Amino acid sequence: MENLREEILNLISLKQEGAYWDFKKEWYDVSHKQNLLHDIICMSNNLVNRDGYIIIGVDEENDFQVVDIIGDANRKNTQKLIDFLKDKKFAGDVRPTVLVETIEIQNKQIDIIVVKNSVNTPFYLIEKYKGVFPNQIYTRIQDTNTPLTSSADIDKVEWLWKKRFGLIQSPLERLEIFFQYPNNWKNSPHSEMLKYYTFFPEYTLQYDYADDGRDGYEYYLFSQTNTRPRWMDIKIFYHQTLLVDVGGILLDGGRYMAVCPETSSIGLISKVRWDISYKYMIKNSFLYKLNEFLYQHEFSEEARHSHDSYFEVILLFENEQERILFKNYVIKHWKEREEYIKAIRCPHIPQIKGYKKDAFKKEYENALILNLMLKDFRANNVIV
Repeated sequence: MENLREEILNLISLKQEGAYWDFKKEWYDVSHKQNLLHDIICMSNNLVNRDGYIIIGVDEENDFQVVDIIGDANRKNTQKLIDFLKDKKFAGDVRPTVLVETIEIQNKQIDIIVVKNSVNTPFYLIEKYKGVFPNQIYTRIQDTNTPLTSSADIDKVEWLWKKRFGLIQSPLERLEIFFQYPNNWKNSPHSEMLKYYTFFPEYTLQYDYADDGRDGYEYYLFSQTNTRPRWMDIKIFYHQTLLVDVGGILLDGGRYMAVCPETSSIGLISKVRWDISYKYMIKNSFLYKLNEFLYQHEFSEEARHSHDSYFEVILLFENEQERILFKNYVIKHWKEREEYIKAIRCPHIPQIKGYKKDAFKKEYENALILNLMLKDFRANNVIV
């Protein structure tokens, strides 16, 4: 949130609108619903390939002064904005993703409609809504929206379609788009451990048993029926160029292949970093997208059970900001650990030569507790 506040402050200081931000003195009233929809569509189709901001509470006609919108009768939160878009007839039933963030400047509240960047461009209607016409492609050029009665120039429309098809991104960015279509990946005629993307076969994914022969245990293996470790190397190539090289793990005897999670820690006492270690993924990260692609591509009911068990002891954050805020929440509430202990159940952890059984048990317990605390953290309406 602090990063957003700094960004909005910088935009206000420019005293002009731009290719991905727009200023409004107040919220749209009932007579301007078409303008709200039009502005959201234009921002969703912006040509700078990033989130768009409709900043409400800045009077551009009065030297861009900040105006407190706390008493604005037309004010909307995220859910109301989602509901507003829900019944609009968008092509393919694909709508822009929006959220409302509130920040304080000069002791005044302003709202920002954040229109999330998406590869699903162009967004457009297939049925007229008031003055917003169907099959018109609206976008934003510098500080100006495409007029309601017009459509964007053909070169802008072509660019938006290229964005959807992954033709403007780097090879790695295109790969993230291709992960959304697991059925378009086919196994090589010689091995299911080598796959290629049907429409761009120069992208290939291969995995094999780890070439360093590693066979160590991690606590999350004990969430599975078969706990034996089977470590993998996952590599993705574009032509002959290695784009990705990450570790994987075949869980539950090979029923589900997961990407190895990241590791972090929480220090309860200053100068001590590793009081609590944990494994995690972040939803918008490349690793998580790769993990979910592998899960969907090889989906089975057995894989579903292994996948769900894996994430019972792996923390899954919405974004990096949530992870940081949760860390502070844990530091404040870790004294309640004994209460959480009563609500969890650890599996049987065998004695394995060369390992401390109690260390695995503690890691596993902490993982279950942290996941319960994450639910409470979200339920307590902690802002992220």
